[in-house]
Amino acid sequence: MENLIYNELRRCDLSVDVGEVEIKETNQEGKTERKRLEVDFVCNQGFRRYYIQSALNISDDEKRETELRSLRKINDSFKKIVIVGGMSAHYQNNEGIEFVSLYDFLTDPQIIID
Repeated sequence: MENLIYNELRRCDLSVDVGEVEIKETNQEGKTERKRLEVDFVCNQGFRRYYIQSALNISDDEKRETELRSLRKINDSFKKIVIVGGMSAHYQNNEGIEFVSLYDFLTDPQIIID
């Protein structure tokens, strides 16, 4: 799935990289640890940037939290998107993160581009 998304993003003339978000968390012993969360795709086109996570499914809350965690830690106003396998509905959550089905993205990749 990630290869399909990558190829389509490149076909749309987007510069595509993998991203990382560094966070600090307190462990069970009270010590602060640094962790790195991955962003599947960081896409640039001129002055526009898109952060994209790919998820085969987000069938439960735990999986949803895993996919959204890195996007939530990005502190800028660029578009954040989760591409989900299958044919789910296109919507935006209350945090401004868009959810797009893989089917919709592959049939019309402009759906994610402003």
